[in-house]
Amino acid sequence: MAKNLIKKLFPAYQRVRHHPSLRFFGTLLQDPNLWHMNRRSVANAFAVGLFCAFLPVPMQMVVAATLAIILRVNLPISVLLVWVSNPLTMPFIFFIAYQIGRRVLDEPARGFALTLDAQWFSEELLFIWKPLLVGSLIMSAVAAILGYLFIRIIWRLHIIRRLKEKRRRLLTLRKQHKALKKSHSEPPPDQRHH
Repeated sequence: MAKNLIKKLFPAYQRVRHHPSLRFFGTLLQDPNLWHMNRRSVANAFAVGLFCAFLPVPMQMVVAATLAIILRVNLPISVLLVWVSNPLTMPFIFFIAYQIGRRVLDEPARGFALTLDAQWFSEELLFIWKPLLVGSLIMSAVAAILGYLFIRIIWRLHIIRRLKEKRRRLLTLRKQHKALKKSHSEPPPDQRHH
């Protein structure tokens, strides 16, 4: 079930392989390990994708794809999870990252409005880049660890549930077999008294 759910949620091999921003990887995308759907590959792909999602860098998809190729984990999952940070969530994520980094570096608060245009980058980024980077790396590491653990736990629970269901079915079959065997070994009711 977990594997089937993940397959439904994430795009097919061909769609990701031919994505314009990933095409330059060429034959590296033909490695079968990049498309496996097993516990290790999926859990590590969640870690890669979520780590990259919180990095304050352009082209997060390319960074995630590069790490997926190097680590040989599921590429579509790694690439798609970077969309946790998108134009709607990015200001919120960057603000939280800045606040975390500011506290870790013990820097005073600085009032700023995030506008994500060239003027903002040229004026404000010079003052906030250190806390933003530190906070982003902390958020990336925490998200990667939590994503990895979440998938490992969910996958394990799914396997345990499937094993319990198989044991239950096996016990039911054994009981049915014993009952059938018993009914065949007993003489019919009309022959018992003779």
